[in-house]
Amino acid sequence: MNNSMLVGSIIGAIAVTALGSVAGYKYLDQEPQYAEVVSSKAIIETYSEPVEQCKDVIVQQKKAVKDENQITGTVLGAVVGGVLGNQIGGGSGKKVATVAAAAAGGYAGKQVQQDMQNNDVESQNKRVCKTVQQQKERTVGYDVRYLLNGELKNIRMDQKPAEKILIKDGQVIAATLQAGS
Repeated sequence: MNNSMLVGSIIGAIAVTALGSVAGYKYLDQEPQYAEVVSSKAIIETYSEPVEQCKDVIVQQKKAVKDENQITGTVLGAVVGGVLGNQIGGGSGKKVATVAAAAAGGYAGKQVQQDMQNNDVESQNKRVCKTVQQQKERTVGYDVRYLLNGELKNIRMDQKPAEKILIKDGQVIAATLQAGS
């Protein structure tokens, strides 16, 4: 091999290596690109969540009965009936009228007391609770349209982007850069 061919090969190898180094350096040291966000639309998910709802209501209930057999009403009715029956007639008829009036008065007194007990109610405030399904919404992401080198592109992002987004090697790197960054 002659010397000029050897020198030419060495110079060619040096030139190829230098050009490759410059190209690689430029590739690695590329300035980041920013794409302009054209629009972003929130993606909303609806879900149900159990929630306890409570309210205070007025509840009426029958009062506790102290005299379940209505003895007081029966005795009072019999006494009043007996006194009134004793005013009627004379002799043995008076006795019969007194007994009959006492029996009728006792029955009437028992019925009056029973009606009074059935209508005797008390009101109380009571807290009533129930579990209901409440509809809620949450944002799960954003559909973003951006303009890069005159081309309109779409991407789905986890966060809402600012006015510009960082692009490196054609891929979105950061979505939350502030305008002017």
